Amino acid sequence: MFASSTLQCLFAALILFLNGVESNNPKSDQVSVGGCSGVPGIPGTPGHNGLPGRDGLKGGDGMKGAKGDRGDKGATGKTGPKGSLGQRGSMGPIGIKGEKGIKGNVGGPGPQGENGTANSINWKQCVWKRSDEKDTGLIQECVFNKRHSSTALKVAYAASMRVYCPDSSCCGRWYITFNGAECSGPMTIEGIVYMANSKDNPHRHRQIEGFCENIPSGSISVAVHVGNCQSSGSSDRHSGSTSVSRIMIEEYPHSQT
Repeated sequence: MFASSTLQCLFAALILFLNGVESNNPKSDQVSVGGCSGVPGIPGTPGHNGLPGRDGLKGGDGMKGAKGDRGDKGATGKTGPKGSLGQRGSMGPIGIKGEKGIKGNVGGPGPQGENGTANSINWKQCVWKRSDEKDTGLIQECVFNKRHSSTALKVAYAASMRVYCPDSSCCGRWYITFNGAECSGPMTIEGIVYMANSKDNPHRHRQIEGFCENIPSGSISVAVHVGNCQSSGSSDRHSGSTSVSRIMIEEYPHSQT
């Protein structure tokens, strides 16, 4: 029954279409056939894809953003534990013996050293107390053991020395000898006392001293003598009086002038 109804609808529609074509009525296709539904048409063929569109214009650079805040400083990390001591390596092989170096030049003489300390000084003193009224001759001898031939001897004679001449001027000379000879390195060790015409009789304590070089080592006789001054005759002389007299002798490690 359904198939019969369908055929009836199709047939009625065909008649209406043919009538519309013959009458040239443009609205004849809007005439509906009551009770009949149209048949779906056949799907058309899909169209082709369109051509790709053109690239758009490049946009401008955006504004630079504001500088962000600086981040907080991170916490300092903990120091790691000290590593254990590594094992001692084995001893390497002995190297090849080097060639003998060139012999250096002989160095020059070094600077002169300082004087020795007090405990290295060889010294002696001879002391007496007497009145000696000799006008010329030996006053006192003091034997000294000199250790080195390159050293110098310092000798000092201290005593009361006076000359007396109430009617004219007078002069007395006191001097040191070494083994009977006066010093020649560099000069003699001596002292003089001079008085003009006077009746004064001054007994005054005086001292003469000096260094003498070029004296050999060994036992040395150091002596004090009294005598005439140069271009002067004899006079009344006195040594010692009632005061203490002494000869002091020192050996110095280095020669001095």
